[in-house]
Amino acid sequence: MAPEAPVLLGWARSAVQPRGAGLAQLAAHEIGAPVVQALLARSGIAAEAVDGLVCGNGLGAGGNPARMVALAAGLPDRVAAFSVDTQCCSGLDAVALGAGLIASGQAQLVVAGGAEAWSRAPIRQHRPREAGALPVAYERPAFAPDPARDPDLAQAAAEHAFQAAISRTAQDAFAILSHARTLAAHALLAEEIVPIGTATHDSYARALTVERVARMPVEAFAAASAGQSGDTRSCAVSRLSISPQADGAAFVLLASQRAAATFGCEARLRWCGGLALGTAPEMPLLAAGHAAQALLQRHGLRPDALWGVELHDAFAVQALAFAAALAIAPERLNRGGGGIARGHPIGASGAISLVRLLADMAREAPTGARGLAAVAAAGGLGSAALIEKL
Repeated sequence: MAPEAPVLLGWARSAVQPRGAGLAQLAAHEIGAPVVQALLARSGIAAEAVDGLVCGNGLGAGGNPARMVALAAGLPDRVAAFSVDTQCCSGLDAVALGAGLIASGQAQLVVAGGAEAWSRAPIRQHRPREAGALPVAYERPAFAPDPARDPDLAQAAAEHAFQAAISRTAQDAFAILSHARTLAAHALLAEEIVPIGTATHDSYARALTVERVARMPVEAFAAASAGQSGDTRSCAVSRLSISPQADGAAFVLLASQRAAATFGCEARLRWCGGLALGTAPEMPLLAAGHAAQALLQRHGLRPDALWGVELHDAFAVQALAFAAALAIAPERLNRGGGGIARGHPIGASGAISLVRLLADMAREAPTGARGLAAVAAAGGLGSAALIEKL
């Protein structure tokens, strides 16, 4: 490990609220700014000491969301601001880039994470190519130039579920566990959440029964033309097993070891390293597993040596595939519930998973323990981060 590996002085996040719920009237910077302010206050660091802010955001459609968050949070005008858009990987990639600023000597204290206001996302239209033609509205941009390699994400999840024989029953069981864990961890989760108006807790989680879940509608199932025999509906992706669209923000405070000593801060956790990579865009849900495996191999670690693993699970089938890739039990993922039970604020989701890992490790992990956070993104991108308890 490099002697100048950054340390983490603090972490905080907003509640995650479904699209149209408790944060629906706020822009991304209006969700992110209170989190940054609370993060600095909890860490005992003045805004004037911060050198830079890196913010992931996937739906802002231009501008510089990081600069908006920095100014809205009251950081000095001189503070550098970097916006990152790697879609669902944005928040975790932002933290990795913040760590890089410190490791390269460009900064001593960096706030990094993600903020997303799906409820306030711009209405998207393609400009017409010919005079007099009308703009064409679209829901999402292309994530690969070849349409054949840019599938609907729920459809891709269903195709993998069928190919890997991951049943709807197994997917729904994982989702039920995620909801139950989120509800059981309500008091602990409150410690990391910064209340914003009425948004004081992750509000999507609910008590579920197998019977109720079985009646939930199917969102996607593998196409009959997949060239394989069998009942594609047995591996269908249900609505419950997909992380819902959501609003939220999460940030961490990274520091050089010298800065931590200068400000008299006791660092409890260290950033060991991050890794981002690309995989086949037609099956993006596998990218988190590839990134995690590559990062662990780089550090000579086995998955079973990890104290905790947090994955932003946009789909339950993704979590089950991730666990299989790392040869660990799915129950080892997401101790306090995952994105399935929270929601998916795109550019903030990876940072929220990291905050969840940091909070649990600081509270419960023994000295020397290692933890991993990971996320995948549309277009076949994966990102993972490795943390050590000091």
